[in-house]
Amino acid sequence: MTTRQSGVREAAPRSSDETLEDYTLRYAPRSFRRWRPSVVAITALGGIAYLADFSIGATIGLTHGTLNALLGILVAAVVIFATGLPIAYYCARYNIDLDLVTRGAGFGYYGSVLTAIIFATFTFIFFALEGSIMAQGLLLGLGIPLWLGYLISTLLVIPLVIYGMKALSTLQVWTSPIWLILMFGPVLWLIHRDPGMVSTWLAFDGDSGRGVNLAEVMLGAGVALSLMAQIGEQVDYLRFMPTRTAENRRAWWAGVLAAGPGWVILGALKQAIGAFLAVYIVSRVGNTSATEPVQQFVATFGQLVPGWLAMTLAVILVVISQIKINVTNAYSGSLAWTNAFTRVTGHYPGRLVFVIINLSIALALMEANMFAVLGDILGFYSNCAVAWVVTVASDIVFNKYLLGLSPRLPEFRRGMLHAVNPVGTVSFIASAGLSIAAYFGALGELLASYSPLVAIVVALVMTPLMAAITRGRYYLRQRDDGMATPRFLPDGTPGDTLHQCVACEATFERPDVLYSAQHQGVICSLCLSTGDRHAVPAPAQ
Repeated sequence: MTTRQSGVREAAPRSSDETLEDYTLRYAPRSFRRWRPSVVAITALGGIAYLADFSIGATIGLTHGTLNALLGILVAAVVIFATGLPIAYYCARYNIDLDLVTRGAGFGYYGSVLTAIIFATFTFIFFALEGSIMAQGLLLGLGIPLWLGYLISTLLVIPLVIYGMKALSTLQVWTSPIWLILMFGPVLWLIHRDPGMVSTWLAFDGDSGRGVNLAEVMLGAGVALSLMAQIGEQVDYLRFMPTRTAENRRAWWAGVLAAGPGWVILGALKQAIGAFLAVYIVSRVGNTSATEPVQQFVATFGQLVPGWLAMTLAVILVVISQIKINVTNAYSGSLAWTNAFTRVTGHYPGRLVFVIINLSIALALMEANMFAVLGDILGFYSNCAVAWVVTVASDIVFNKYLLGLSPRLPEFRRGMLHAVNPVGTVSFIASAGLSIAAYFGALGELLASYSPLVAIVVALVMTPLMAAITRGRYYLRQRDDGMATPRFLPDGTPGDTLHQCVACEATFERPDVLYSAQHQGVICSLCLSTGDRHAVPAPAQ
């Protein structure tokens, strides 16, 4: 069979069409990356069209008060931007996803299975949240029962997510203008018509009635920090960035900044708007469903247009938003599950299998009404997400670039890495474990409000400390992959020389292959992952 984008023959049934598989377990080759930086960036930003931000902002605002909510959102945004920047750059520069980066950034080949599962958990939690929001809209607008709305929101994305980046880029580019107008237009008009509402919103003290309070700020930040793992979804698109050149340097950096860590700017704005709309509904409308985005936008559109049209526009916004984000959740979740399963079992069933599995888990969560306990779920999950992302970001910034304790160039190929690297694995377990203990009050009442801060501090300290203690011995099992051609050019750009895999007989670019002594020839990373579990590549003799 011929791969449409690169024109190479693929003999192995494991991955018969890389256009469908979207290079799930491997480097995204230059021959496939034909999109402009702006198209990749818009596609990636389409993945943050979720309405859960409005629910998160509303929940934080009503619980902790407006000023505490805004400060908590700001704290979370600063942390997310700071940790997301090095990760976004690294993934876009070397054209690999966050799971592949994690392998060589302190976790090892099998150690990163743990973080792949955490990221997959993120995708089905947020798929379930968005599906619940869409079901609420279908119930309110069309009278469709919630259980059926959950099913519709799940099945709707399957045809769209199957075809990977090619279909998703088209969907995101064409729907983004409509989404932006429907989301921000009525809110701006509402503020214009009722400017006094801004003062009412800022004076709102929430359920606590405590005014500005650091503990309340950090509790709000903890919920918002659950979105830190969103950088994993962003870089699932950013890995398709074209090679950075002198000609496209500005556009390349603009795309990486906007669609990488820059997603949190729009996300924080949506959370603040969600808090504003919740207070508006409570004070002006009296609706008790102030945390439901569909109710927020029905009330907002209702100030501009007749009730029937307000309902219609709100449902359209909900449906567009749900499709835009949940194709990303399903897509990224399938990549994460596939990566974890293939490493553990040595079997590659194809990405579509895990699209179905991820959606099935999300559907079960929706039917269990997880929306009712949104704050508790996100507050707990943020401890794991923060521990993982901060550990990887710390390894890139400190161990790779500042201290030189970790190899600067990425490595993800089996056999080149140790099974488990204690640097990232121990740091992550310590960070997540202590922050979860703090979250449940095991470290005292004071630290219970600061569990995300515990995760950040422990990961920042432990990651370079573990690298220094181990002297970086567990990053690479061997440094020579047996190939004469360089894997990276002198400026760090991935090489594009072609090599044929002796196992599947397909042709791959240099970063994706190595010489295998067992196979007596060049082998691609996927065949190495799915071959004999005890096979170890070795330099050519």
